[in-house]
Amino acid sequence: MAPWPAFVVAGAGIGTLTGFFGVGGSSIATPLLSLLGVPGLLAVASPLPATLPSALAAAVSYVQSGTVRPKAAAWTLLGGVPATVVGALLSTVVGGASLLVASGLVLVLVGWRVLRPVEESARRAGTARRHNRPLLVAASAGVGLFTGLLANGGGFLLVPMYLLVFGLLMREAAGTSLVVIAVMTVPTLATHWALGHIDWVVAAAFAAGAVPASAISAVRNAFGWFLIASGVAFCVYRLARS
Repeated sequence: MAPWPAFVVAGAGIGTLTGFFGVGGSSIATPLLSLLGVPGLLAVASPLPATLPSALAAAVSYVQSGTVRPKAAAWTLLGGVPATVVGALLSTVVGGASLLVASGLVLVLVGWRVLRPVEESARRAGTARRHNRPLLVAASAGVGLFTGLLANGGGFLLVPMYLLVFGLLMREAAGTSLVVIAVMTVPTLATHWALGHIDWVVAAAFAAGAVPASAISAVRNAFGWFLIASGVAFCVYRLARS
């Protein structure tokens, strides 16, 4: 396997994506860890310990801005949480090699669909579907099953589901997804841990990079003002010297 600093850097990259896009990151982390030499099911499940604190850190700015939809999150968890346990138990049957391929294929399919524009008529239809609670619970159960099976927080499926099926705006989808991820990660992690699918050395190094970086969404406005202030100060300094 790669040396531990490589896992810290990888975690920082994934944590940054979590902060900006509301995705838990482990869906992308699995192929990345595999490339760094982590085998099979360990590559699938070892990012999980970083997912919970990363999602919580990234969710702060969304909660503060009021762009989390609590009711949508609650109905999602009703369907998603039980299904994550079922999916995690099935992962041993499917096997690590197949899950690595599945992780890559799902990313391609979801990414392709997200690239397609969401028309206003589709958004209005999605808003109406959001009041269909049985449909939301059933769709969330499907997401939960894949979340447990692929050992991730589920954001890579939740965000498109909220955007394309239930008509949320992008920031609402991202913030609501992060809250749901933080909860669904708990049963997913517990089940995969019990099955022996976590390499805790890899998990710790990955979390060391991912958790601080995921908070970037909460601090990026402050960072922007810092850059502006620094630029103004530098310009004043140069003008004074000229």
